[in-house]
Amino acid sequence: MTSEPTTRRYAVAGTGHRAQMYIDAMVGDHAEVAELVAWCEPNPGRAAYYDELIGAAGRKPLPRYEPSQLEEMVHEHQIETVVITAPDHTHADLVTRAMDAGADVVVEKPLTIDAEGCKKITAGAERTGRNVVMTFNYRYSPRNSALKEVIASGRIGEVTSVHFEWALDTVHGADYFRRWHREKALSGGLLVHKSSHHFDLVNWWLDDAPERVYARGRLAFYGDQGAGAAQAGPRPARGVDAEPGDRWSLDMRQDERLRRLYLDAEGYDGYHRDQDVFAPGITIEDNMAVIVDYRGGALLTYSLNAHAPWEGYKVTVNGTKGRAELEVVERGSVEFDASGRAVLDPSAREAESADVLRPKGERLIVQNHWERAQEVEIPMGEGSHGGGDKILLSDVFRGPGEDALGRPAGYVDGVRAVAVGIAANESIRTGLPVVVDDLELGVELAKR
Repeated sequence: MTSEPTTRRYAVAGTGHRAQMYIDAMVGDHAEVAELVAWCEPNPGRAAYYDELIGAAGRKPLPRYEPSQLEEMVHEHQIETVVITAPDHTHADLVTRAMDAGADVVVEKPLTIDAEGCKKITAGAERTGRNVVMTFNYRYSPRNSALKEVIASGRIGEVTSVHFEWALDTVHGADYFRRWHREKALSGGLLVHKSSHHFDLVNWWLDDAPERVYARGRLAFYGDQGAGAAQAGPRPARGVDAEPGDRWSLDMRQDERLRRLYLDAEGYDGYHRDQDVFAPGITIEDNMAVIVDYRGGALLTYSLNAHAPWEGYKVTVNGTKGRAELEVVERGSVEFDASGRAVLDPSAREAESADVLRPKGERLIVQNHWERAQEVEIPMGEGSHGGGDKILLSDVFRGPGEDALGRPAGYVDGVRAVAVGIAANESIRTGLPVVVDDLELGVELAKR
């Protein structure tokens, strides 16, 4: 006899772009186990957008609370779990306060942006005993799970080194330089905000923890002194003021969701989502290289470029018996339609053209010493990240079942992931290698 699923009461803290995946899940596939009852959001315009969205599913508008009222919200509505999708620099405060108020937490990456935030969260988790779920959806992507299976099986032997290269194209990459992410004090830079996904993958693939980090990075392309500024020419401060077809500006009027969430909501908080990527004041890097020593002996070399002409990643895992290579092309080129808008998924045209040298797709190759290379089949699911998001959301709202790959992640995994970026930022600042334990992140990271 199977038991009926238990319904939990949820609130969402931060109703920007990232919130929709969780909101859709709570009013859709997981509605019978997840009751969405409140917003914690300082901008009434954004909360109103999601009130309309859930209204289409037959739900009434939800009460809205300011971040300063988080505890009041938890107590008044008997919130059992707070889903935190607010800006990165607010995570440590919101996660800790939610736990102290008596709620569990689901938090988007990154867990936090600095060592102080890590210590605050780890102390709060130990003090309260509350559960913190990190939503590392890249773990659930079938291609990344397939590589995990290859490594865990021992097929390539003991891992000696990993090379991981990530390319962000001039649509996706540029977008970090027009939003709040462009300020390191708000995002930790791309080595924390974006790369925490990638460092978590390596930690998970290796079942290991970082020990020492050395990094270099600079703002080479974006910003008023970057190489792209001269190419782009004179710039308006806002995308809404750019000439039609300007490839470096974002016109939010052309996207209903962005218009509602940000352009129409500016009057409440003054936040501009469409700043010029070549304006002064950007404090994050766009070219980064990192070397990481792992406690088990493996070496990671990692690079991130935020102005590439294509988007995707390449991972090479060297072992004592051979080598595994994963290559993923998420967008083979940045193209524009007749109106000057970026074509975000040109895959259909790529598939029809025999002369496309970098078609969208993925491939995992394993080759042992003295043997021919073999391709490993990657299963394909439905939805984002090859179906990975769907599996993740089921784990978040229904609880993880048996998982031989160990994909569900908690706050210690979140600390391990941001530890590399935090140490890398310190290494870039000082020019010296950084021992992760010296950061005093509040929890033991060692896996071995």
